[in-house]
Amino acid sequence: MSRTPLLDTPPEVAAEATPEARPRRTRRWRRLVSPVALVLGWELAARTGVLAPEKLPAPSDVLATGWRLSRDGTLAVHLVDSLTRAGAGLLIGGVLALVLGTVAGLLRLGDDLVDPPVQMARMLPHLGLVPLLIIWVGIGESLKISLVALGAFFPVYFNTYAGIRDIDERLVEAARACGLGPAARLRHVVLPGALPSLFLGLRLAIGAAWLSLVVGEQVNAQTGIGFLMMEAREFSQTDVVVLGLLVYALLGLISDLALRVAERRMLTWRRGLRAT
Repeated sequence: MSRTPLLDTPPEVAAEATPEARPRRTRRWRRLVSPVALVLGWELAARTGVLAPEKLPAPSDVLATGWRLSRDGTLAVHLVDSLTRAGAGLLIGGVLALVLGTVAGLLRLGDDLVDPPVQMARMLPHLGLVPLLIIWVGIGESLKISLVALGAFFPVYFNTYAGIRDIDERLVEAARACGLGPAARLRHVVLPGALPSLFLGLRLAIGAAWLSLVVGEQVNAQTGIGFLMMEAREFSQTDVVVLGLLVYALLGLISDLALRVAERRMLTWRRGLRAT
């Protein structure tokens, strides 16, 4: 009787040996091709004079500037302040959106009272509210945190609301028929069903938060990556401006990757369509 090679191998080794695992590893490396090619093309264009250094310096020059600012501690100070503002704004806006989205999604009265004003407010560009926010909360830290909170609120609210409303009502009825109470139905049916939409909302909220922080830190700030960029603009330090943009981009990328990992671990039951 012939034996399959995978029968005597541990499950984790068998998973790596499956035909699906090899294309997955190849795809990870393949995703690096276009970013590396873009950076190399940028470096080549800057070194050959196609791009003027005062307009767009070479990536190597930007990295050298980043290393210099990291060694003297300047970059760390601004980075910590930006992360603190982003974290506080995300926490305030995310928690408020989660509560209101849950109330509007679960309760008919909540839908009638909460959703209409939120739908009206979402038509207003929150970055256009800066003059009004300055009158309300001043030009200090409250302004920056408020902008981040507003940017994070709407994606989390709408995806929480949609995630709850898209749950199949037959699943709720089946849970009720099995004797599950309201709290148990919320935990075992509503929460798992809404989690995919909630994670999507969080990913969109993180992007909106960083965008809002860029604007907020350019209004009467003394620290932060946005302030560093504004100060560099006054002295025509293009390398510092590009460095600030790269820092924002990396922060957004790292945030998104961390959220993807959390989503993959929490939603192990969910299988979606994979790109071919």
